[in-house]
Amino acid sequence: MLDGKTVLVVVPARGGSKGVPLKNIRAVGGVPLVGRVGLVIKELAFVDKAVVSTDHEEIARVARTYGIESPFYRSTELSGDRVGDWEVLTDALEKMEALDKTVYDIIIMLQPTSPLRTPKQVADTVKKLIDGEFDAVWTVSETDIKSHPLKQLQVNERGEMQHYDPAGKKIVARQELVPLFHRNGIAYAMTRECLLKKKSIYGDRLGAVIVSEPVANIDTEADIENAEAHLKAL
Repeated sequence: MLDGKTVLVVVPARGGSKGVPLKNIRAVGGVPLVGRVGLVIKELAFVDKAVVSTDHEEIARVARTYGIESPFYRSTELSGDRVGDWEVLTDALEKMEALDKTVYDIIIMLQPTSPLRTPKQVADTVKKLIDGEFDAVWTVSETDIKSHPLKQLQVNERGEMQHYDPAGKKIVARQELVPLFHRNGIAYAMTRECLLKKKSIYGDRLGAVIVSEPVANIDTEADIENAEAHLKAL
């Protein structure tokens, strides 16, 4: 509990990964990815309950080994690769409120695919949610200037090229580009009302915690190698 608010952590970890088979229990730095989430959660004293939302028995077993409960299995309808975060989080919240006979005021989503996550980054996200009275707060990283939308080009089937956004034609120097940010997958925190009443993971008022530290998102074997290198450097 934090500032009188009950906190539920949901760890989404389905078994059907394509890029890296069963990546949610793949060892990175000697620890399964879902286990790394468990180690972070243990450092967060304000968490009232942490559960894994999975359709896979081995993922559930590994999660339990690292202190994340597995009181239910995700349905087949929620296990596809085109199912959104809102559906998964709402399903977990409603099931846990029924099982625990309680109301969870704050829901945190911690995806196993961010192995460089720190407890402080998660705590900062929840604190900003409460202090700023946001509907939701996400962690973000600044987008490399080379990937700015106004610098992107597109090529048609005839080989003709043009700016993706016509406004890009007016950009002369990079100093003219407004800094942009992208979600980095480290932490998402939202209110119960945001999920159940506004039916959203961002709501009407979305806040950001800007992360300057290195971030790793695991989708490929190369991502795992990158994460391993960062962990060895710590």
